[in-house]
Amino acid sequence: MFFSFDGLDGVGKTTQIERFVAWLTERGHDVARCQDPGSTPLGEAVRELLLGHRVPIARRAEMLLFMAARAQLVDEVIRPALERGQTVVSDRYLLANTVYQGHAGGLDVDTIWRVGAVATAGLMPDLVFVLDLPPDVAAGRIDRQRDRMESQGAEYEQRLRAGFLAEAARDPARIVVIDAARPIDVVQADIRAAAERVSTR
Repeated sequence: MFFSFDGLDGVGKTTQIERFVAWLTERGHDVARCQDPGSTPLGEAVRELLLGHRVPIARRAEMLLFMAARAQLVDEVIRPALERGQTVVSDRYLLANTVYQGHAGGLDVDTIWRVGAVATAGLMPDLVFVLDLPPDVAAGRIDRQRDRMESQGAEYEQRLRAGFLAEAARDPARIVVIDAARPIDVVQADIRAAAERVSTR
């Protein structure tokens, strides 16, 4: 099985991923956890470039850099883990590109999905959890210096949230929206319930 988590920065992905991985492990899963971009030497180098403030990056170049990191992640980490019978849990994946550079950034969404199909060789998660919060609430949870992707303004954040919800509406069987405004344990219970439903299909 392959699961990914997405949503605005500040929605609680890290906390929920940690709890989800612990739950899967308790149930006998051998879990491979990764982050996109990241989790490979190339991915970490691209991540530093994309999230830093050192150089200006045009939106199309930004999208392609994410895709390059993801292609390496699939080849080096995700596909080998799945072939070993592991369960993969990724912090972000292709949906993030579609929303950040497409819905919020102005690039054509369908084109991004097509480029993503090439970058991932068609490998998609069995289920994507989108943790949903109003942008002002999510922003209030960030207590560190904002990275380059987090520094694009309130209007951009609103477009991000709308994009996540639009993509979930397009593919409700694969993308499940979780209300992240509730207590951590309640959010986690919904995540586990959705995972159990997909694992029994």
